Amino acid sequence: MGMEKVPTAAFNLAESGYGDRSDLDDDGREKRTGTLVTASAHIITAVIGSGVLSLAWAIAQLGWVIGPAVLVAFSVITWFCSSLLADCYRSPDPVHGKRNYTYGQAVRANLGVAKYRLCSVAQYVNLVGVTIGYTITTAISMGAIKRSNCFHRNGHDAPCLASDTTNMIIFAGIQILLSQLPNFHKIWWLSIVAAVMSLAYSTIGLGLSIAKIAGGDHVKTTLTGVTVGVDVSASEKIWRTFQSLGDIAFAYSYSNVLIEIQDTLRSSPPENVVMKKASLIGVSTTTTFYMLCGVLGYAAFGNRAPGNFLTGFGFYEPFWLVDIGNVCIVVHLVGAYQVFCQPIYQFVETWARSRWPDSAFLNAEHVINAGGKFEFPVSPFRMVWRTIYVVITAVVAMAFPFFNDFLGLIGAVSFWPLTVYFPVQMYMSQAKVRKFSPTWTWMNVLSIACLIVSLLAAAGSIQGLIKSVAHYKPFSVSS
Repeated sequence: MGMEKVPTAAFNLAESGYGDRSDLDDDGREKRTGTLVTASAHIITAVIGSGVLSLAWAIAQLGWVIGPAVLVAFSVITWFCSSLLADCYRSPDPVHGKRNYTYGQAVRANLGVAKYRLCSVAQYVNLVGVTIGYTITTAISMGAIKRSNCFHRNGHDAPCLASDTTNMIIFAGIQILLSQLPNFHKIWWLSIVAAVMSLAYSTIGLGLSIAKIAGGDHVKTTLTGVTVGVDVSASEKIWRTFQSLGDIAFAYSYSNVLIEIQDTLRSSPPENVVMKKASLIGVSTTTTFYMLCGVLGYAAFGNRAPGNFLTGFGFYEPFWLVDIGNVCIVVHLVGAYQVFCQPIYQFVETWARSRWPDSAFLNAEHVINAGGKFEFPVSPFRMVWRTIYVVITAVVAMAFPFFNDFLGLIGAVSFWPLTVYFPVQMYMSQAKVRKFSPTWTWMNVLSIACLIVSLLAAAGSIQGLIKSVAHYKPFSVSS
């Protein structure tokens, strides 16, 4: 992947004396208006996604002791590394330094070109994987609404089917339209709506779990999770344990868009200070819901917890509440998809326009005036390229619609490099941490430990993916 080029026009404006204009920031760009509230909403939207739906299953694999402990450990590590990353938005000084507009630029400014290229590969592969995962999850939730109504009308044993392929096509059509929004700043309202939806379906799942527990249904739970010889074989226990680590890691996957979120903040108070507070609010809020959903979901379903606790039909009634929960999932992931794909769009468009600066197709921008009240910018290149991207992610999702396996693999592959390694290395470089000092030592120990966890999680997820592929017919109707 080539080096990311940043337009220099903004810096020239500032250097030419336009930096004093009240409508421009210190870099000559349009004044940012983001606040602690909007940043927290972006983080909650990015963090609480399809990962929350698999936490009951993950806790079931690990048990009452290790499950919650692992969840807390991932949350603390994510918050800590996010705080380190917040200081790298500007460099070399975290308050007065030059802005880095993307995660990749922050890596390049602090660690150099070689590590920037490695980071770019990890970052964009992860972002693509997340958008594919969200396509899968949304389609499953859309299908669950249809099946829930069918079960209500015809009984719980009725052969209710739903086509994931059809639902993915519908989802892709919606994303093609939303993807024409020109940049991240224009979708702040979508992010807030999505954050509300994520809290809503988490609360619904939590309430349904409590109701199921209160109903007195006897389920088997243990300190160590699923039992060898009863629920699973010894090898399955090991692989599922590893995969559950990947599922939990995926639930905290958001560090790779933190810089983009921070770039929406106003410059006073300092962005890194606000972002650290937003990270604490976002991670604390999501961890609370994660713990409640995971623990109470396990208490409700026991060792037979479904991979997705709102679509696995552990809950049948009240069917309308199950429907509302899945509608909230769909609305949330429509917004979250855009949050995660915006960096991909911006990278490709910036690179293409810098590579072919005289291309009319790449640089043309037309404004559509709607009744004199609204102006909507339309770019031929943006329309074609973003449509192609959405179609490709949808086709891949149709071919491999494996919820737990796919999410676990994404979480495993992205957690160590993007959430831990690069933030730690950037912080130590910027703060000039002395080699072999106590801080240098324990930070590297943390990084190595997280690498080992990621490798184990990847192994478990790959094994699960291979097992799922062996029994799957592409583009078939889900049962």
